Amino acid sequence: MLLDLRGKKALVTGIANNRSIAWGIAQQLVAAGCELGVTYLPDEKGRFEAKVRELTAPLNPTLFEPLNVQNPAQIEAVFQQVKQQWGSIDVLVHCLAFAGKEELIGNYSDISPEGFARALEVSAYSLAPLCRHAKPLFSQGASVITLSYLGAERAIPNYNVMGVAKAALEASVRYLAAELGPEKQVRVNAISAGPIRTLASSAIGGILDMIHNVEEKAPLQRTVTQDEVGSTAAFLASPLASGITGQVIYVDAGYCINGM
Repeated sequence: MLLDLRGKKALVTGIANNRSIAWGIAQQLVAAGCELGVTYLPDEKGRFEAKVRELTAPLNPTLFEPLNVQNPAQIEAVFQQVKQQWGSIDVLVHCLAFAGKEELIGNYSDISPEGFARALEVSAYSLAPLCRHAKPLFSQGASVITLSYLGAERAIPNYNVMGVAKAALEASVRYLAAELGPEKQVRVNAISAGPIRTLASSAIGGILDMIHNVEEKAPLQRTVTQDEVGSTAAFLASPLASGITGQVIYVDAGYCINGM
């Protein structure tokens, strides 16, 4: 069986620019035949919308909607549009994470309640309401994919609260897989990607050191690309992965199997 996603409709969140992992995922899904929907983070001047619209234009998205997951009304509006335009959804890709720089440096015990709550809301909790609104629209055998990182299980320098958020996200994957699997065979999985230079990772102090460390210690002696993560996402979205749910799939050139 070849990887063929023709006729499938995929909603991808979290594209910021051409370095985004979400961008790599969107490209691979379209290459496999998916019809694409895209969300963008709205801002007052419309800069993000213009940037994401221009970037994704070659992929011909048939749905293009604003989405700030801290705004419940926007979440509801996105899936109302999915219902009206598509009727159903086959693939939901969650590539959303945020923490202030002050929550990523220094002592973890110094984090403020506000910083903790914001990081957990955007980076972990947001998967739940997206799935709740998508639930009645999921097709038989639909796939939900989110992004994690090794910091969910190891103490990574300059990652702090984001590691806690990713741990919560991975736990959410398991609970959502248990919830969504029985009725329509909907699968929920996470990809734990190796460090990649993106807009989000630029907030992490020493990101280049993290990448060089992977290049030295990973069995493949390199880090991974957005396209490699995207290819794994396309696999998880396809019937080839029909028996996989509730899992964290590592795409990190094997770095996670080695000692630090």
